[in-house]
Amino acid sequence: MKESIHKSYDDLPLFLNARTVAQVLGVSVASGYELMHEADFPTLRVGSRMVVPWEQFIQWVNAHTKGGGG
Repeated sequence: MKESIHKSYDDLPLFLNARTVAQVLGVSVASGYELMHEADFPTLRVGSRMVVPWEQFIQWVNAHTKGGGG
């Protein structure tokens, strides 16, 4: 697993792209893109661009963490 360059959620931008999602999760950029195409992932489409709102990303991570109710 790749190590995240982000040490805190506060370091993240307001909207995350696939590369940032991948960096935070410690996965490949291709895996970040795949995740952003999942039906339950909180992706926002702006034209042809896909981004993830920071707060919804944190909620998604918490919901999909063992013991997080997801």
